[in-house]
Amino acid sequence: MTLEQARRIAVRAQLLDGSARGVLSTVRQLGFLQLDPVSTVAPPQQLVLWSRLGPFDRTELDRLLWVERKLFEWNAFIWPIESLPLIRAEMRRIRRANTSARDRWRREFLQRNVSFRRYVLRQLEERGPVLSRELEDRSTPRRGRHSWHGSRQVAQMLELLHRRGELAVVGRRSGQRLWDLAARWYPETEVAPLREAERILAEQRFRSLGVRLEQGEWHAHPDASDAPVPDRATLLSPFDRLVHDRDRAEALFGFRYRLEMYVPPAKREYGYYVLPLLVGDRLVGRAEPRFDRKTRKLELLGAWGDSSRLDQVLAELALFLEARLG
Repeated sequence: MTLEQARRIAVRAQLLDGSARGVLSTVRQLGFLQLDPVSTVAPPQQLVLWSRLGPFDRTELDRLLWVERKLFEWNAFIWPIESLPLIRAEMRRIRRANTSARDRWRREFLQRNVSFRRYVLRQLEERGPVLSRELEDRSTPRRGRHSWHGSRQVAQMLELLHRRGELAVVGRRSGQRLWDLAARWYPETEVAPLREAERILAEQRFRSLGVRLEQGEWHAHPDASDAPVPDRATLLSPFDRLVHDRDRAEALFGFRYRLEMYVPPAKREYGYYVLPLLVGDRLVGRAEPRFDRKTRKLELLGAWGDSSRLDQVLAELALFLEARLG
C-alpha cells in the first residue's frame, strides 16, 4: 500500500478519526491502556482516552475498573476483562519461568522469604484490601539498600505475587494501589495455552495499530480500513500507541520527536520521583536523574531495568538535559 494509505489506516485503527464512542469500547479496540506515575498533565491512561473521546467523565474509568470490573489492572496496564484468560497464560509462564537472570532472582527471592510470603497472603485473606504501607516488612534483610525501596521489601513482594497471578490490584486510595487476593477479585476463567495467548495478543496489537512495516513495505491488517479521515485535531501523549514507537512514527509520518520532559523535584511515591525509560514501545527501566549544571553531566540517584538498553535511553536523556538545562 502507499504511505498515505498506511497513515490513514493507522489513524483509524487507533480511533483517532473521531469514531471512538465510549471508554469501554475504546479500551477494547486499543487492547490496553498503559499506566505510569508520570502525570505532568494527567495520567497517560486518561490522556490516551481524552485524545480519542475529547472531554469525558474520568470517573467512568474507575467505575469500569473497581465497580463493574469490566476492566482490570495487571503489570502496569489496564486490560479488558475478556483478555484475562490470555493474561493468565502469562501469569502461569512467570510462575514457571527459570531461564533468565530475572526469573532466577524471583525464585530465589521467594525461597528466601517463604514465611514473609505466607504472612502477606494471610494478612490479605484476613484484612484485605490493604495498602502496601499497612503491611509489616518481615522479609529476609537484603544486602545494602535498594535504589528505590531502601531496605523495605513489601512492595517487591506484592509486585511479584501480582505478576504471578496470586494478588490483584482492586482499587486506589489517594493514588496508592489497594491489594487483595486474586481469587477474590478475578472472575473464574480458563487459562489459555501460552502460544495461543501470545498469538491472540499479537493479533490484537496488529489490529489496533492497523499497519506494520515488513522489509520496507507497509502491510495492513485484514480488518483495516483506509477510508478518508475527517479533519480533526487532538493532542497525543508520548505513551500514545500511534507515536509510542519512535522508529515506527518516523517511518510512518516522517518525523522523529525529541525526548521532551519536565524533570520535577523528587516526590515521595516510592521514595523518589520515577521517570520511565522507553525504547520504542518497550519500558526498559526507570531512573531518577539529576543534571549537574557545573559539570554538565547526568547523575543518577537510582536506576534499574534492562542494562543492555539503559545506556541508549540515558544517553538521550543526558543530551536532552544538557540542551534544556545546561
